[in-house]
This record gives sequence, C-alpha cells and structure tokens, in this order.
Amino acid sequence: MHYGGSMEVSGNETICVVGLGYVGLPTAISFHRAGFTVIGVDVSEHIVKSLNNGLNHLVDTSATLDIPVKSPRWRVTNQFEEGVTKSDVILITVPTPVNEDNSPDLSFVRSASSSVLDNIDRSKKTVVVLESTVFPGVTRQILGGLCVEKGLLQGEQVVLAYCPERVNPGDVSREVNSVAQIVGCDDSETGEFLTELFGKITTESSTFVGSIEVAEASKMIENVQRDIDIALANELAIVLPLLGVDVEDVLSAAATKWNFHRHTPGIGVGGHCIPVDPYYYMAIAEEAGFPSLLSASARKINNSMPVKTADEILQLMGSRAHPKVLVLGYAYKAEVGDVRETPVRALTQHLNDSGCVVLVWDPLVKDDEFPIWVTGVSGPYDCDGLDAVVLATAHRQILEIDWGGVLETCNYPLIYDGRRVLDRDVFEEMGWKFTGVGAPNFFPND
Repeated sequence: MHYGGSMEVSGNETICVVGLGYVGLPTAISFHRAGFTVIGVDVSEHIVKSLNNGLNHLVDTSATLDIPVKSPRWRVTNQFEEGVTKSDVILITVPTPVNEDNSPDLSFVRSASSSVLDNIDRSKKTVVVLESTVFPGVTRQILGGLCVEKGLLQGEQVVLAYCPERVNPGDVSREVNSVAQIVGCDDSETGEFLTELFGKITTESSTFVGSIEVAEASKMIENVQRDIDIALANELAIVLPLLGVDVEDVLSAAATKWNFHRHTPGIGVGGHCIPVDPYYYMAIAEEAGFPSLLSASARKINNSMPVKTADEILQLMGSRAHPKVLVLGYAYKAEVGDVRETPVRALTQHLNDSGCVVLVWDPLVKDDEFPIWVTGVSGPYDCDGLDAVVLATAHRQILEIDWGGVLETCNYPLIYDGRRVLDRDVFEEMGWKFTGVGAPNFFPND
C-alpha cells in the first residue's frame, strides 16, 4: 500500500480480520490464499485455541477451510493490539443481531470498533472496513464518532470504508472467492484501492460504488428483498392448497417465464441475515418518516410459518394422545450447524406445547444446542412408535438416510416435507402418507 501518489495493492499488506465466524474466518483464509499476511482477532478464547490447533470451529460441510497454522503469514489471537497495530487494513466482521423487541443491536459493532481504534498505530494511515450488515449511517455514526472521541484524524490516521459480507454459508457456489464485492468509501482513492484489494480474493467483480451509505443500504436491501420474495412463496403455500393446488407445481410452471424469480416456501426463515436485516431497514424507514408496510408484512408472514406448519402437522396426525414426532434437522439451513434464528425452534416448541413428544436428529448440531423441550436422538432409526416424521433441514446426510428403515419405526406413516425437496411419488410408493409445505392433502386423517 503506497501513499503520496496513487494507492496500489502491493501484495505486502497485512490484513487484520476482527471476528472469526462464518464470514470472518473464510474471509481471512481467502486473503491468506491470495498471498497476504493475515492476523485474525477474536474475543473467544475457544475459537482462538481451536484455530491455533488447526481446527475449524465452524460446522459447514460445504466449505473447504484449511487453517494455515504453519504459515508465517498467518496468526490468530484474542489481543487487539497484536492484530490491529501491525496491520494496514482492518476488517470488522462481527454479528449484528436484533434485541428482544427486534430493534437493531449494534453492541458488537460498537465494542469491536472501539477496541480496533484504541489500538490503531497513529504514526501511519490505517484503513478500517466494516463488513457487518447495518443500516445507512452506522459506519459514519459509530466508527466516525469513535474517531472523534478518541482524537483520531480521519483521512490522515484512519480512513473508514464499508464492504458488506455476501457469503452464503452452506452454498459451495457462493463462498468468499465466488461472490461479487462492493466497496463504499468517502475517499475515492482508498475506495479504488480496496476495490483492487477485494478483487484479489474473488473471481467475480469488485466495484467501488461511491459513498459508505450506498454500500450499507445495498447490503441491507439485498436481504430485505429476499425476505419479501420468500414471504410471497410462503403466502402462496398457504393459499394455493386451499384451492387444491400444489404450490410447487405452480411455481415450477411460473418459472418457465424468463423473468420470474422462483423461490421455494418452507417452515420459516433463519440465520443471521434474512430474519434480522429487515428490522434494520424497518428501523431506519420509521426514523426517516415512512414506515415500511411491505417489509413488515413479509416478516409477519415468514415469522408465522413455524407455528402454521406445526398446526398442520397436528391436524394431520389426528386425535392421537401424546403423539411422537421425529424432526429431522435443527440448523436453520442445509449443510451448516448454525442454529441462529432457526425456525425449527418455534416449530418444535409449538408441537411440544400441544402435547407432542418431540425427538430431533441433526448430524451437524450438538445436542446441547437443542432447547429443553426436545430430546436429541443419535440417529433416525433410534426411535419407535412415531406418529410423524418432519423434514426440517435438508442436510445431505438427512436426505440420504434409509427412509424405508425409518418407516418401519412408525405407528402412523406421516412424513411432512418442510423444505419441499423430496419426491412425493417415491415416498408414496414406499408407503408413506406424504405432504409438505404448500401441498394439498389428499389422504384422510385415520
């Protein structure tokens, strides 16, 4: 990184990544693979210890994350001073959840930003990039405000920028090295430098989009749009079966038109982005004086799906006393062990509250992450007397089980496809009573 003339990526830059979770760790490894020196910082001693022992603490079966513990260009620590002071570019990749009332929780951003700025080398210019999902103005308000509070000169000692994380955990085609990058920065020279820098870790485009707020808003609405699109699919999954029509047949037919964007309904939306980011948009829209009707409605629909699904399963099981239900999968999406905002939590709670015995098997989630109202089982065949089997998370290991063997454990052969990934004809031929989200039920309750 050169100053005084044009800024250029030399390849000798040291990159510090703060927060080594599902976004930060793959990002850090990608920069290391690209030839940069990388220092990872995380406040969790468990994470630091695991990574320094070459162990990946993330449960993501799609990602190939070889921890470069023996490389002189790689270091992981829980000490901000060790990482920040020696680095040219700092990337902050910490969670941005919501509070109990769904208001934005920016405490992780504020804490990490404060620790970063406390340890900046004031004798040089350091670029600090926020990657966490926020609403427009947060980078300037929090990081900019802390710079003023700590007496740091923006443009001389610190340059702030925003580059949103866009990885899709569990999706091998949307890892860090295969997603387009955007950069927002008030200083165009630094913005172009960062665009070149992020271009080193992706085969897709890397674009300078102008102001920080443009980049912040872009990331926020990416997930707002997905939430709204999924809400439409979920609403159709409720309405169309009432007309005797399978939503999957309708969506597949509609998708033959070139400009139809197909989404699949399900038991609900989980994870750290789609169920969270719309609340950031709703908060800023309300503050701007135009409360969002569309996003609020989408959240209401998607939040309702776990309970609606549970009610449908209860109805299909009929009047059985204390029915036993096996739920396959607990993580919020396939091929990851992440349970943040998982819709399976609300689904199992409603089943339990309605008198069901709820068993859960998820090969990627540890039993101690299950709620107290479910019983974890060691496998899908370690059950007996089942009254329903629910596919909640479409892990490959779940899809490949011996469904005939599971059927033998059932009192009542009801299978509910909560992700619409199973072949109805195949399962009915085996002897299952098959249904799922958006599917009309053609069999009586017996």
